[in-house]
Amino acid sequence: MAIAKAERLMNLALCLLGTRRPLSKRELRDSIEAYLEASSDDSFNRMFERDKDDLRELGLVIETVENLDGDVGYLARRDSNRLPPITLDAEEAAALGLAAKVWQQARLAGAASGALQKLRAAGLPEDVDPYEAHGALEPRIPVHEAAFEPLMLACRDRRPVVFEYRKATAAHPETRHVEPWALECWRGHWYLAGWDRDRGAERVFRLSRITGKVRSRGTRFTAEVPDVVTVRETVAGWAGETADRSALIRLRTDAGYPLRAKATAVRELGGGWDELEIPYGHGLDAWLVEFGPDVVVLEPAELRADVVDRLRAVAKG
Repeated sequence: MAIAKAERLMNLALCLLGTRRPLSKRELRDSIEAYLEASSDDSFNRMFERDKDDLRELGLVIETVENLDGDVGYLARRDSNRLPPITLDAEEAAALGLAAKVWQQARLAGAASGALQKLRAAGLPEDVDPYEAHGALEPRIPVHEAAFEPLMLACRDRRPVVFEYRKATAAHPETRHVEPWALECWRGHWYLAGWDRDRGAERVFRLSRITGKVRSRGTRFTAEVPDVVTVRETVAGWAGETADRSALIRLRTDAGYPLRAKATAVRELGGGWDELEIPYGHGLDAWLVEFGPDVVVLEPAELRADVVDRLRAVAKG
């Protein structure tokens, strides 16, 4: 089915690009075999409108022209569908290749690959390989959560969503009605920033805690969407990147290297344990829980209590 549709779109694009005058629906139907096989005029019309929208989404500029008799025709002028000359030096091509290789497990992987193919077709120098390795480290943004793609599309289209969300301190999920703003990745975890309609305030949700399907709602946003910098600052704060005090923890020797990298002071205690002083901000309790029995919170008392509550919730399932 996918091959048949791709062939149909290609044939339609070639017809629209190859004509010097607008072609009517009837002429297009007579010229493309897949349209001739349509069971009825209504079926053809639906198929044609979908194909036309798909081609426009792919970037083809299709004009709708009405003649003096009121008949409507379609064409895609070559001068309107010609890319300007592409000039990229080796460093720019390498940057594009590196960006494309970041997305390997998400919907954007195909888009990134397709963009590079278009650049190559438009004149990217043959001696420049945008996929060539340019270092020992390769960036990767893992996307394992099923909620990523529907939320990405909802953020793009400004569509409110509904999903079940389980907080780290709760045994069961609860329904959230959210106006999604943006997705951000922190410490290898994806977060959604948006407006929680039920609470009337901005909230940040970790995608790994979203259960079930993300459902769209055909309504408009009720809250103003902040600029992208403000959204990133919000996610950073909720993800524990913004610290205004310190915490004292005990950490097993040779464990918790991300914590050690954040530590402002480290003292050996002996017996397989070290004492660390680390920045304390919102979200630190959730991060510490991920290290399980390798971490013991010494102070402050409220952080210790939060970590214990989260561990108990995990134990309850």
